Amino acid sequence: MPARISLSFLAAVFALGLFLGPAVAEERTVVGTIVRLDPAGGVLIVRDAAGASWSYKVAADAGIDLSVFRPGDRVKVTIGRATPLNMITAADLLRKGDRVERAPY
Repeated sequence: MPARISLSFLAAVFALGLFLGPAVAEERTVVGTIVRLDPAGGVLIVRDAAGASWSYKVAADAGIDLSVFRPGDRVKVTIGRATPLNMITAADLLRKGDRVERAPY
């Protein structure tokens, strides 16, 4: 009986690790071309190679200066935390620690 309980406990811990694991430390990076840019409003829209558009809203305290970019620039946007799969937003919020960098063509 104790072996069955131990095995059940280990299976539950493993399943929980699979469920929570990727959401804890996963970064998400999108590389694409800026199609819309509003530095004053902190809005950035990037279209990736597959044609998907990604919208971002930069938090005031993020330390990301959008004024150095122009529409047509190729950029790499990295969010340092995972967005839960069930969370659908109009625009991902870029916070302190997230990055917007120029990407080579």
